[in-house]
Amino acid sequence: MKQGKRPTRKQKELIGKEKIGNQFLNPNKWLVRQFSASKMLLIHKETGKTRDLVL
Repeated sequence: MKQGKRPTRKQKELIGKEKIGNQFLNPNKWLVRQFSASKMLLIHKETGKTRDLVL
């Protein structure tokens, strides 16, 4: 599996706007694995879970 990289400030803003239920994602706990104009693939630092964000 590819390693994730630390998100940039703009990416952190996008991650922070994403909601799960009634809570927002914490950008400090996610790494960016893949980033394109239409989607972002994230990996959680502690659990290794992956999540797709559609932009």
